[in-house]
Amino acid sequence: MGMIDANYFQIEFNLNCKWMHAMTEPKLRFETIIRKLRENNYKVTPQRIAIAEILATSEGHPSVEKIYDELKAVFPTMSLTTVYRNVMIMKSLGEVLELGFPDGGNRYDGNKPYPHPHAVCVKCHKIIDPDISGLKDITQEVEKETGFEILTHRVDFFGICPTCKARSA
Repeated sequence: MGMIDANYFQIEFNLNCKWMHAMTEPKLRFETIIRKLRENNYKVTPQRIAIAEILATSEGHPSVEKIYDELKAVFPTMSLTTVYRNVMIMKSLGEVLELGFPDGGNRYDGNKPYPHPHAVCVKCHKIIDPDISGLKDITQEVEKETGFEILTHRVDFFGICPTCKARSA
C-alpha cells in the first residue's frame, strides 16, 4: 500500500464518524471527485481527500471557512487559502457547484454539482435542495419564450425555515 493510500485510510477513519453518511450517493460522489482529481493529474493529498469528503457528504452547502473550521484540528498547518484553492480546483473539474450570494458568502455543493433549486433561510442561512420535478419543463418554456439556448440556470427560494419559524413563534 502506498503512502497516500495509508494516509487516506487513516484520514477516512478519523473523519468517517463526523462527516461520512451511511448513504451510497455521497460515497459515490466522493469517489468521483477523487477519480477526477487523479485523471487530471492532481496529487491526492490527505487534505484534498478530507475536503472532497466534506463536500461530497455535506447536506448543508458549506462555505470555505466552514470546511476550514472542520479540518483545522486534523490539519493544524493547513491554511484557509489551501482549502479555497482546493475547492476551486474541484469546481474547475465540474465536481463542485458554487453558490454565490450578495453578501459575498459563497457556499459550495459537492453532493449535487449541477444546477438545481435551493431553499435558503434568510435567518440562519440554512440551504436545502428541494426536489422539484418540473424544472426541466420550465427551462424548456424559457427557451421557447425567449429563443435562448439555456446553458445553465439558478433557482433560489428565500424564506424562513421551520426551525427559525418555531423559534419566533
